[in-house]
Amino acid sequence: MPVAIVTGSAGLIGSESVKALHERGYRVVGIDNDMRAYFFGAEASTARTEQKLSESLKNYSRHEVDIRDAQAVNNVFTDYSSDISLVIHTAAQPSHDWAAKEPFTDFGVNANGTLNILEATRLNCPEATFIFTSTNKVYGDTPNNLPLVEQESRWEIEKAHPYFVGIDESMSIDQTKHSIFGASKVAADVMVQEYGRYFGMKTGVFRGGCLTGPSHAGAELHGFLAYLMKCIVEKRPYRIFGYKGKQVRDNIHSNDLVSAFLHFHDNPQSGEVYNIGGGRHSNCSMLEAIRLGEEMSGNRLDSSYIEDNRVGDHIWYVSDVSKFQRHYPDWSYHYSIEDILQEIYESCVGSL
Repeated sequence: MPVAIVTGSAGLIGSESVKALHERGYRVVGIDNDMRAYFFGAEASTARTEQKLSESLKNYSRHEVDIRDAQAVNNVFTDYSSDISLVIHTAAQPSHDWAAKEPFTDFGVNANGTLNILEATRLNCPEATFIFTSTNKVYGDTPNNLPLVEQESRWEIEKAHPYFVGIDESMSIDQTKHSIFGASKVAADVMVQEYGRYFGMKTGVFRGGCLTGPSHAGAELHGFLAYLMKCIVEKRPYRIFGYKGKQVRDNIHSNDLVSAFLHFHDNPQSGEVYNIGGGRHSNCSMLEAIRLGEEMSGNRLDSSYIEDNRVGDHIWYVSDVSKFQRHYPDWSYHYSIEDILQEIYESCVGSL
C-alpha cells in the first residue's frame, strides 16, 4: 500500500487531502499538532476534524509533531521511508495579521518548518511528489497598483487589461510590502522551487487565493467566508476592514484544490509554480459575500466598518489558473461561489 504524508492533516486542505488519498487507496500519515488553536483560540481548533478522520478512516494515522522540530519530522519519514510516494505540505501559520505579533513563530513554522519537511523528503523518499500550499501573499501588495475601477459592490479591473482574466505567475514578488506572513511564505515558496530545480525533486508550488470550504475552522484573522457565514448564522458582530467592503477575493473549494493536487501528482513536474484560486469562475467582494450569506440565512449581518485596511491586504485579487489548465487540461472546477457559500451555510447551521 503506497504511503502519503500530509502535514496540517486536520486543517481545511489537509483533511480534504487525507480523505481523497484514503479513498484512492493510500495509507495516509498525518502530521499535525493543532497549532491553529494557539494562533486563533479554541474556537479555531482542528481537534474535532482530527477526531472524525481518526474514527472514520482505517488507514489513517496521525503523529502529533511540530514541524519546527527537524528530528521529530525526520523520524516520521524514516518510519515509512521509500514507501512514501506523495507529500502534501499544508501546515502553516496562515494569517498576516497574526504573524506581526510573533515573527519568530511565523517564520519558524512557515519557512523553517517547510525546509524540515523538504529535507526529510529528500533524505528518505526523494522520488516522492512534493506539493506545497503557498499563497498569493508572495506577491505582496503589488496587485494594489493595478488600475482598478470602483463599481457599486466591488473593485474591478478594466476588461482590456491583461490581468482581467486574473493575475498570472509573471507578477513580480520583489519591491513590495509582503507582510511578515508573506515574507515567510516567500522563503518557503522559493525553497520548494529550489529543491525541485537543484535536487531534481518533483516539487509543485500552488499559490492559493482564498482556500475555503465547509471544514474551515474560520476565525476573524483567517478564513474569510467561513468566519463571515458563522457571524451571519450565529448573529455575531462582524468587522469590515477598509476598501469600503468592496475588496475582491477569488475563492476555491478545498475539493477543487485537492483535485488539482492529485492531477499534479499523476504527472508531476520539478520546481513548477501555479497560481490557483477560484479565478473568474468563483470570486466575490466582501459586500457581495455578505449579501449572499444574508439571502441564504434570512439573517441580517451586524457589521461595523473600520476605515483602516489590514496591512498588505489586497484590494482585488483574482487568480489566472490558465497555466495549470494548460498543463492539466482534464482538471476543472466543480464549485461556484454560490455552491461554496451554501455548503458553508449548511455546515454552520448543522453545528448550532
